Amino acid sequence: MATATDEKLDKQAQAKQADLAGPGIGNYTELERVLPNDYRPLLNRRDTQAAIFRVKRYIEDNLCKALNLAMVEVPLIVDAESGVNDMLDRDGSRTPVSFHIANDRGEHPIEAQVVQAATKWKRVALKQFDCKPGEGICTDMRAVRKDYFLDHDHSAYVDQWDWERSIHAEDRKVAFLKEIVQKIWKVLVGAEKFAQDLFPPLRDPRFPNLPEELTFLHAEELLDMFPNLPRKQRETAILQKYPAIFIVGIGWPLQDGFPHENRAADYDDWISDTRKETHKETHGLNGDILVWNSVTKRRHELTSMGIRVNGETLRRQLEMSNLLGNLEFPYHQAIVKNELPLSIGGGIGQSRTLMLLLRKAHLGEVSVTVWPKILKQICARKNIFVLE
Repeated sequence: MATATDEKLDKQAQAKQADLAGPGIGNYTELERVLPNDYRPLLNRRDTQAAIFRVKRYIEDNLCKALNLAMVEVPLIVDAESGVNDMLDRDGSRTPVSFHIANDRGEHPIEAQVVQAATKWKRVALKQFDCKPGEGICTDMRAVRKDYFLDHDHSAYVDQWDWERSIHAEDRKVAFLKEIVQKIWKVLVGAEKFAQDLFPPLRDPRFPNLPEELTFLHAEELLDMFPNLPRKQRETAILQKYPAIFIVGIGWPLQDGFPHENRAADYDDWISDTRKETHKETHGLNGDILVWNSVTKRRHELTSMGIRVNGETLRRQLEMSNLLGNLEFPYHQAIVKNELPLSIGGGIGQSRTLMLLLRKAHLGEVSVTVWPKILKQICARKNIFVLE
């Protein structure tokens, strides 16, 4: 017979399992409760648009300078047979928009997909643009993710600075990952100051600026601090102490048997053993930047990034995810055969970042996309102007 303790542990395990993917808000009753009741935007609609373009340009230019990247064009649609589209996680729950291109009266058709991210395409592009170690690319990426729940910081329309940089084999370590993260953080902190210099109303004591320094924590350390909490609650709890963090090692099962979050098996390396470097029971060469959003009073993810798989870790991650059949795709074959550069890369959410820096309560204030009628009605009641 199950004891009260057994039932409690079972509920905790169920909560952790349910928390592996998804935004954390599951219905519009909860969203209405989460959105602020006393919201007043600091910038009017026209100034917001001016700020969007100025800040985007600042981040783009300075990100390229900091990481030695060149801006390049990026696809909106890809051939399904290439295997370069991003599946976002490894449970198969988020599938791309697919369509048939008849072409030449059906003689030479294409099965196409709208990209969900340019993660894998970028690594192919490094070879296409002959990027040597220390050189890379940055894109103004647009994507569609149709399987998200649409709330205040998740939309079906995605815009990111998707970047990728070639590296040496000896760069595949946690210390190098942190070095790159710190450069990105410096750009984001600078962008906030730039925005406030251009638009002084953004300096508001109710909304503290980003800290100069980012706190690094491994997912295992976070679990040790809050062993009974699901991962989004762990993130919320730690952000009360450190308002900006980078969580290292997302994807490998932690000491409680669950990964911090599910991650796709074929781009970030979450399986590499990093114990020699950290002197702890750790795996993974990837992570996320999260901050505390003082407007929404919630955790706020800005970027996901990592050192990419090599041939060995790709095979191990696919095997662990029961996806070895993906090795038949040209992209995966190119990694196994060492035909693509070793790399590090990530995606910085444009609208997510602008929402934070311009002190907005909803993504719809800084990007134009589709929203359900119920969400628009909630926002109208909360004095949140959603672009249409």
